[in-house]
Amino acid sequence: MDKNLIQRTVSGIVYVAVIILCSTPLGAQLLNSIAPGLIKQQYLFYGLMSLLLIVGTWECVKIMKFGNGYEKWVVYPLVIFIFYIFSKRYFNHDFFFDFRLSEILALALIGIAVVTLFKYPNELYFDSGKLIFTVIYVALPFSFALGLPKFSSYSDTFSLEVLFLFILIWSSDTFAYLVGKFFGKHKMAPKISPKKTWEGYAGGVVLTLVLSYFVEHYQPELRGNWMVVGFLVAAFAPLGDLVESQLKRNFGVKDSGNIIPGHGGVLDRLDSFIICVPVVYLYFILEKFI
Repeated sequence: MDKNLIQRTVSGIVYVAVIILCSTPLGAQLLNSIAPGLIKQQYLFYGLMSLLLIVGTWECVKIMKFGNGYEKWVVYPLVIFIFYIFSKRYFNHDFFFDFRLSEILALALIGIAVVTLFKYPNELYFDSGKLIFTVIYVALPFSFALGLPKFSSYSDTFSLEVLFLFILIWSSDTFAYLVGKFFGKHKMAPKISPKKTWEGYAGGVVLTLVLSYFVEHYQPELRGNWMVVGFLVAAFAPLGDLVESQLKRNFGVKDSGNIIPGHGGVLDRLDSFIICVPVVYLYFILEKFI
Protein backbone atom coordinates (compact mmCIF):
# COMPACT_ATOMS: atom_id res chain seq x y z
CA MET A 1 0.00 0.00 0.00
CA ASP A 2 1.17 3.54 -0.78
CA LYS A 3 2.97 4.98 2.26
CA ASN A 4 1.63 8.45 1.46
CA LEU A 5 -1.92 7.10 1.50
CA ILE A 6 -1.32 5.45 4.88
CA GLN A 7 0.15 8.69 6.22
CA ARG A 8 -2.78 10.76 4.93
CA THR A 9 -5.29 8.29 6.34
CA VAL A 10 -3.74 8.13 9.80
CA SER A 11 -3.20 11.87 10.11
CA GLY A 12 -6.73 12.49 8.77
CA ILE A 13 -8.22 10.18 11.42
CA VAL A 14 -6.22 11.90 14.15
CA TYR A 15 -7.30 15.32 12.87
CA VAL A 16 -10.99 14.39 12.85
CA ALA A 17 -10.68 12.75 16.28
CA VAL A 18 -9.15 15.91 17.77
CA ILE A 19 -11.93 18.05 16.30
CA ILE A 20 -14.60 15.74 17.72
CA LEU A 21 -13.02 15.46 21.16
CA CYS A 22 -12.52 19.22 21.47
CA SER A 23 -15.86 20.38 20.05
CA THR A 24 -18.18 17.94 21.86
CA PRO A 25 -18.55 16.80 25.50
CA LEU A 26 -16.74 13.57 24.59
CA GLY A 27 -13.28 15.05 25.19
CA ALA A 28 -13.94 16.10 28.76
CA GLN A 29 -15.85 12.90 29.49
CA LEU A 30 -12.92 10.80 28.29
CA LEU A 31 -10.30 12.73 30.26
CA ASN A 32 -12.47 12.94 33.37
CA SER A 33 -13.03 9.20 33.28
CA ILE A 34 -9.27 8.86 33.73
CA ALA A 35 -8.88 11.68 36.25
CA PRO A 36 -12.25 12.92 37.61
CA GLY A 37 -12.67 16.68 37.54
CA LEU A 38 -9.59 17.14 35.37
CA ILE A 39 -11.04 19.57 32.81
CA LYS A 40 -14.23 21.12 31.47
CA GLN A 41 -15.14 20.90 27.80
CA GLN A 42 -15.05 24.65 27.28
CA TYR A 43 -11.34 24.64 28.08
CA LEU A 44 -10.63 21.89 25.55
CA PHE A 45 -12.44 23.84 22.84
CA TYR A 46 -10.70 27.05 23.85
CA GLY A 47 -7.35 25.28 23.77
CA LEU A 48 -8.04 23.95 20.28
CA MET A 49 -9.00 27.38 18.92
CA SER A 50 -5.95 28.93 20.59
CA LEU A 51 -3.62 26.37 19.04
CA LEU A 52 -5.15 26.79 15.59
CA LEU A 53 -4.90 30.57 15.96
CA ILE A 54 -1.20 30.54 16.81
CA VAL A 55 -0.23 27.98 14.16
CA GLY A 56 -2.42 29.68 11.55
CA THR A 57 -0.77 33.04 12.27
CA TRP A 58 2.70 31.52 11.95
CA GLU A 59 1.74 29.89 8.63
CA CYS A 60 0.28 33.13 7.26
CA VAL A 61 3.43 35.04 8.21
CA LYS A 62 5.51 32.38 6.48
CA ILE A 63 3.33 32.34 3.34
CA MET A 64 3.36 36.12 2.96
CA LYS A 65 7.12 36.31 3.58
CA PHE A 66 7.21 39.18 6.01
CA GLY A 67 10.33 41.31 6.00
CA ASN A 68 12.37 42.16 9.09
CA GLY A 69 10.41 45.30 9.92
CA TYR A 70 8.30 45.90 13.00
CA GLU A 71 5.25 44.31 11.32
CA LYS A 72 6.65 40.80 11.70
CA TRP A 73 6.92 41.28 15.47
CA VAL A 74 3.70 43.22 15.98
CA VAL A 75 1.45 40.67 14.24
CA TYR A 76 1.52 38.12 17.07
CA PRO A 77 0.67 40.56 19.88
CA LEU A 78 -2.17 42.00 17.79
CA VAL A 79 -3.60 38.56 16.99
CA ILE A 80 -3.38 37.51 20.64
CA PHE A 81 -4.93 40.78 21.84
CA ILE A 82 -7.96 40.39 19.57
CA PHE A 83 -8.37 36.77 20.63
CA TYR A 84 -8.09 37.87 24.28
CA ILE A 85 -10.99 40.31 23.85
CA PHE A 86 -13.19 37.53 22.49
CA SER A 87 -11.87 35.14 25.15
CA LYS A 88 -13.27 37.34 27.93
CA ARG A 89 -16.65 37.26 26.24
CA TYR A 90 -16.39 33.49 25.82
CA PHE A 91 -15.79 32.76 29.49
CA ASN A 92 -18.32 35.40 30.58
CA HIS A 93 -21.01 33.93 28.30
CA ASP A 94 -21.31 37.30 26.58
CA PHE A 95 -22.13 36.18 23.03
CA PHE A 96 -25.78 37.23 22.70
CA PHE A 97 -25.73 37.83 18.92
CA ASP A 98 -27.27 41.24 19.36
CA PHE A 99 -26.49 43.95 16.82
CA ARG A 100 -23.11 45.35 17.84
CA LEU A 101 -21.48 47.85 15.53
CA SER A 102 -18.00 46.60 16.46
CA GLU A 103 -18.90 43.05 15.42
CA ILE A 104 -20.45 44.16 12.15
CA LEU A 105 -17.36 46.21 11.34
CA ALA A 106 -15.12 43.25 12.17
CA LEU A 107 -17.17 40.98 9.92
CA ALA A 108 -17.05 43.61 7.17
CA LEU A 109 -13.25 43.73 7.47
CA ILE A 110 -13.08 40.03 6.59
CA GLY A 111 -15.01 40.73 3.40
CA ILE A 112 -12.74 43.68 2.59
CA ALA A 113 -9.66 41.50 3.14
CA VAL A 114 -11.00 38.89 0.70
CA VAL A 115 -11.78 41.53 -1.94
CA THR A 116 -8.31 43.03 -1.49
CA LEU A 117 -6.68 39.63 -1.99
CA PHE A 118 -8.41 39.12 -5.35
CA LYS A 119 -8.75 42.66 -6.68
CA TYR A 120 -5.83 44.57 -5.17
CA PRO A 121 -3.14 41.94 -4.44
CA ASN A 122 -0.34 44.49 -4.81
CA GLU A 123 -1.43 45.98 -1.48
CA LEU A 124 -0.34 42.75 0.20
CA TYR A 125 3.25 43.03 -0.99
CA PHE A 126 3.85 45.76 1.60
CA ASP A 127 4.52 44.56 5.13
CA SER A 128 1.81 46.86 6.48
CA GLY A 129 -0.69 45.19 4.16
CA LYS A 130 0.55 41.75 5.19
CA LEU A 131 0.11 42.69 8.84
CA ILE A 132 -3.46 43.90 8.40
CA PHE A 133 -4.45 40.92 6.24
CA THR A 134 -2.99 38.36 8.66
CA VAL A 135 -4.73 39.88 11.67
CA ILE A 136 -8.08 39.98 9.86
CA TYR A 137 -7.80 36.63 8.06
CA VAL A 138 -6.62 34.60 11.05
CA ALA A 139 -7.50 36.37 14.30
CA LEU A 140 -11.11 37.32 13.61
CA PRO A 141 -12.48 33.96 12.34
CA PHE A 142 -11.00 31.93 15.21
CA SER A 143 -12.18 34.59 17.65
CA PHE A 144 -15.72 34.52 16.26
CA ALA A 145 -15.63 30.71 16.49
CA LEU A 146 -15.59 31.08 20.28
CA GLY A 147 -19.12 32.47 20.08
CA LEU A 148 -20.71 29.51 18.31
CA PRO A 149 -21.01 26.88 21.09
CA LYS A 150 -23.08 27.30 24.25
CA PHE A 151 -21.99 25.78 27.54
CA SER A 152 -22.68 25.86 31.25
CA SER A 153 -20.05 26.43 33.91
CA TYR A 154 -22.08 24.33 36.32
CA SER A 155 -22.74 21.23 34.22
CA ASP A 156 -21.25 19.10 31.47
CA THR A 157 -23.41 20.61 28.72
CA PHE A 158 -21.63 21.87 25.63
CA SER A 159 -23.57 22.51 22.43
CA LEU A 160 -22.56 21.03 19.09
CA GLU A 161 -22.71 23.94 16.64
CA VAL A 162 -19.00 23.76 15.85
CA LEU A 163 -19.02 19.99 15.35
CA PHE A 164 -21.88 20.14 12.87
CA LEU A 165 -20.31 23.14 11.15
CA PHE A 166 -17.23 20.99 10.56
CA ILE A 167 -19.39 18.08 9.39
CA LEU A 168 -21.21 20.26 6.86
CA ILE A 169 -17.91 21.72 5.62
CA TRP A 170 -16.45 18.23 5.18
CA SER A 171 -19.59 17.05 3.41
CA SER A 172 -19.61 20.09 1.13
CA ASP A 173 -15.96 19.52 0.16
CA THR A 174 -16.50 15.78 -0.34
CA PHE A 175 -19.72 16.06 -2.32
CA ALA A 176 -18.33 18.86 -4.49
CA TYR A 177 -15.21 16.79 -5.22
CA LEU A 178 -17.13 13.63 -6.11
CA VAL A 179 -19.74 15.33 -8.28
CA GLY A 180 -17.06 17.41 -9.97
CA LYS A 181 -14.89 14.36 -10.61
CA PHE A 182 -17.63 12.41 -12.37
CA PHE A 183 -19.75 15.17 -13.90
CA GLY A 184 -17.64 18.34 -13.85
CA LYS A 185 -17.11 20.08 -17.19
CA HIS A 186 -17.18 23.81 -16.51
CA LYS A 187 -14.24 25.16 -14.52
CA MET A 188 -15.07 27.53 -11.70
CA ALA A 189 -11.69 29.25 -11.29
CA PRO A 190 -9.16 27.48 -13.55
CA LYS A 191 -6.28 29.81 -12.74
CA ILE A 192 -6.71 29.49 -8.97
CA SER A 193 -8.09 25.99 -8.41
CA PRO A 194 -8.19 24.00 -11.68
CA LYS A 195 -10.10 21.04 -10.25
CA LYS A 196 -13.13 23.02 -9.06
CA THR A 197 -16.15 22.95 -11.36
CA TRP A 198 -19.57 24.55 -11.29
CA GLU A 199 -21.16 21.11 -11.47
CA GLY A 200 -19.22 20.10 -8.37
CA TYR A 201 -20.24 23.32 -6.65
CA ALA A 202 -23.92 22.69 -7.40
CA GLY A 203 -23.63 19.08 -6.24
CA GLY A 204 -22.01 20.21 -3.02
CA VAL A 205 -24.83 22.67 -2.35
CA VAL A 206 -27.64 20.19 -3.04
CA LEU A 207 -26.20 17.25 -1.13
CA THR A 208 -25.10 19.40 1.81
CA LEU A 209 -28.64 20.76 2.01
CA VAL A 210 -29.90 17.17 2.23
CA LEU A 211 -27.53 16.48 5.11
CA SER A 212 -28.41 19.74 6.84
CA TYR A 213 -32.09 18.74 6.73
CA PHE A 214 -31.29 15.76 8.94
CA VAL A 215 -29.17 17.94 11.24
CA GLU A 216 -32.08 20.36 11.63
CA HIS A 217 -34.53 17.51 12.17
CA TYR A 218 -32.52 15.50 14.69
CA GLN A 219 -30.65 18.32 16.46
CA PRO A 220 -33.40 20.87 17.21
CA GLU A 221 -31.47 22.29 20.18
CA LEU A 222 -28.84 23.82 17.91
CA ARG A 223 -28.89 27.59 17.47
CA GLY A 224 -30.50 28.80 14.23
CA ASN A 225 -32.03 26.95 11.29
CA TRP A 226 -29.54 24.44 9.96
CA MET A 227 -31.07 24.29 6.52
CA VAL A 228 -29.96 27.91 6.25
CA VAL A 229 -26.59 27.13 7.83
CA GLY A 230 -26.13 24.22 5.42
CA PHE A 231 -26.83 26.46 2.43
CA LEU A 232 -24.40 29.11 3.69
CA VAL A 233 -21.70 26.52 4.30
CA ALA A 234 -22.11 24.92 0.87
CA ALA A 235 -22.15 28.35 -0.78
CA PHE A 236 -19.13 29.81 1.02
CA ALA A 237 -16.89 26.81 1.80
CA PRO A 238 -15.50 26.75 -1.77
CA LEU A 239 -14.73 30.45 -1.42
CA GLY A 240 -12.59 29.64 1.60
CA ASP A 241 -10.55 27.23 -0.49
CA LEU A 242 -10.20 29.77 -3.29
CA VAL A 243 -9.08 32.48 -0.86
CA GLU A 244 -6.28 30.35 0.55
CA SER A 245 -5.32 29.09 -2.91
CA GLN A 246 -5.12 32.66 -4.18
CA LEU A 247 -3.04 33.67 -1.17
CA LYS A 248 -0.54 30.87 -1.79
CA ARG A 249 -0.54 31.57 -5.53
CA ASN A 250 0.24 35.26 -4.98
CA PHE A 251 3.31 34.36 -2.94
CA GLY A 252 4.40 31.24 -4.83
CA VAL A 253 3.75 28.76 -2.00
CA LYS A 254 2.44 25.21 -2.42
CA ASP A 255 1.29 24.37 1.14
CA SER A 256 0.79 26.55 4.20
CA GLY A 257 2.71 24.05 6.34
CA ASN A 258 3.10 20.38 7.20
CA ILE A 259 1.69 20.14 10.72
CA ILE A 260 -0.84 17.57 9.45
CA PRO A 261 1.28 15.03 7.53
CA GLY A 262 -0.05 14.44 4.04
CA HIS A 263 -2.65 17.20 4.38
CA GLY A 264 -0.56 20.34 4.72
CA GLY A 265 -0.95 23.01 7.34
CA VAL A 266 -3.71 24.47 9.49
CA LEU A 267 -4.67 27.02 6.85
CA ASP A 268 -4.83 24.26 4.21
CA ARG A 269 -7.26 22.22 6.31
CA LEU A 270 -9.26 25.08 7.77
CA ASP A 271 -9.53 27.43 4.80
CA SER A 272 -13.27 26.79 4.48
CA PHE A 273 -13.79 27.03 8.25
CA ILE A 274 -12.08 30.42 8.31
CA ILE A 275 -14.62 31.85 5.84
CA CYS A 276 -17.69 29.92 7.02
CA VAL A 277 -17.41 30.90 10.70
CA PRO A 278 -17.89 34.66 10.10
CA VAL A 279 -20.74 33.96 7.65
CA VAL A 280 -22.56 31.70 10.11
CA TYR A 281 -21.88 34.14 12.95
CA LEU A 282 -23.43 36.95 10.88
CA TYR A 283 -26.44 34.72 10.19
CA PHE A 284 -26.93 34.16 13.92
CA ILE A 285 -26.98 37.95 14.39
CA LEU A 286 -29.47 38.54 11.58
CA GLU A 287 -31.62 35.57 12.62
CA LYS A 288 -32.61 37.41 15.79
CA PHE A 289 -34.14 40.19 13.70
CA ILE A 290 -36.14 37.93 11.38
